[in-house]
Amino acid sequence: MARLVIDIGNTLIKLAVFNGPVLVEANHYSEVNDYLLQQLLSQHQITQAIFSSVKQPEAWLNQLQQQVKLVRFERSMAGGIHNHYLTPHTLGLDRLAAVMGARHLYPQNNNLVIDAGTCITYDGIDAGANYYGGSISPGLNMRYKALQHYTAGLPLVTADAYFKSWYGNNTTTAIRSGVQNGVLYEVEGFIQQYIQQGTHPNIILTGGDSVFLDTVLKNSIFAGHIKTEPHLVLIGLNAAIQEHND
Repeated sequence: MARLVIDIGNTLIKLAVFNGPVLVEANHYSEVNDYLLQQLLSQHQITQAIFSSVKQPEAWLNQLQQQVKLVRFERSMAGGIHNHYLTPHTLGLDRLAAVMGARHLYPQNNNLVIDAGTCITYDGIDAGANYYGGSISPGLNMRYKALQHYTAGLPLVTADAYFKSWYGNNTTTAIRSGVQNGVLYEVEGFIQQYIQQGTHPNIILTGGDSVFLDTVLKNSIFAGHIKTEPHLVLIGLNAAIQEHND
């Protein structure tokens, strides 16, 4: 029995097909239409779907609900997680699904999830499935856009994963150095902080800019501890619906 897993983020919509715990197919889209849905439903004989959304549910979900059993991911579905967040009702569902994915993949380990998307989030879950909270900061592209938007003379610069210098020798490279080295130092600082707490976590990178982070961190002292899992949130959502069904 195939299952459709949907993650509606700030920028992209991610769709994945799972057969039990096995990821069969995953793609991301700027928008979803009925033709795409019908292709997935017929090709994989999907009978159930789960979705998580950081925005208001989109109209095409109503069409999907007419054809398969559709479940919206709720915080109550994270039954295996001991959530110590002081305001659990404000915890982003994408963050919760990501730590569920980490817990599903590495249940015996302490895990630090770094989700590099529109924002960069840092969330730890320990080997006892305890989640205490995390951190949220501006993402890579948000930083570039903010410099251009809030100043009179700075241009909009794009990321370059192969930029290595610790300083810039013109305005473009100075911005690139500030943004990209700033992200690198931030990420390294958070990783070091978790290690200093004695947790020695798996470091799991996910999100649209995870490839960038993997590239810039590959020569760091943490390189051997880093795993990249671009579908971590989808894996967490699939784990949630499996537990819900059981």
